[in-house]
Amino acid sequence: MVVAMYPGRFDPVTNGHLDIVDRASKIFDHLIIGIAAGDVKTNLFSAEERAELFKKSTAQYDNISVEIFDGLTIDTARNLNVNVLIRGLRAVTDFTTEFDMALMNRDMEQEIESIFFITDLGNLFLSASRVRELASYGVNVDQYVPDIVSKELTKKFNS
Repeated sequence: MVVAMYPGRFDPVTNGHLDIVDRASKIFDHLIIGIAAGDVKTNLFSAEERAELFKKSTAQYDNISVEIFDGLTIDTARNLNVNVLIRGLRAVTDFTTEFDMALMNRDMEQEIESIFFITDLGNLFLSASRVRELASYGVNVDQYVPDIVSKELTKKFNS
């Protein structure tokens, strides 16, 4: 059984993230969405909220689970018996960062491969930080995120 992990902050989950999840879920036996806890001061949503949003956004898949983790991704992947780390690439600038990270991960754990998914052209410009910014100004972000996320963004910025 090949287990893959798609790690990230996902603050919030976007349609770009879901595109990668959909494609990866068709390739791997089990896909773990790894929600990086991170600094609570810099995240709009708590790790628990982000995990719940991702669970609700991927409820139709039977081979996906969501885990919150703190610390190094490679350590978490090792502890969860992950074979493959999934990363998304939007542009050349993403490649440089992701390439360096993949090399470091490979040095720390040779048994875990990194596989990169090129974003769909329709999501090339999409990022969680841009979505957060737009939502903070009251812009409708329905076309960029799942419905549940759009509703939660509206609650966050209207409270």
